[in-house]
Amino acid sequence: MSQDLSHDTISISRRIKAPRERVFSAWEDPQARSIWGPPSEDESIEFLENDFREGGLDVHLCGQKSDLRFRVETHYYEIRRPQRLLFTERVTMDSSSLSVSLVSVEIRKIGSVTELEVTIQIASLAGSGMIEGTRNGWQRALSNLTAYLEARKVEAE
Repeated sequence: MSQDLSHDTISISRRIKAPRERVFSAWEDPQARSIWGPPSEDESIEFLENDFREGGLDVHLCGQKSDLRFRVETHYYEIRRPQRLLFTERVTMDSSSLSVSLVSVEIRKIGSVTELEVTIQIASLAGSGMIEGTRNGWQRALSNLTAYLEARKVEAE
């Protein structure tokens, strides 16, 4: 599994028809993250630890529902409600490091919508495939987040 070290910066934006407090809350709640976080219906996230606070650590397993092979450790460095998150993610499989990322999440109110800007600075220890997997996973998860929040708006009305 040892390949060349690869780096990239991934930037993803979404405009969500929901108040920014609700957008922020969807990051804070592990049950919500378990719903919108998996990139497809065949994948799942299972939280082992949840400590959403500055200095806190979340640990979850993810992957195909029948094979949660990836372990993700998330360390929180800044949580500024409801506008910003700054954290690192370390992804491992069988004790081997696959990637380490610095992730910043900006949540801005723009008129009646919330703009979400996520920037992932990734160092992959498993080649460019890990970077593409990260990019695709985050894009799908943020599309799921948008659908999740906008569907809840309809339910609330």
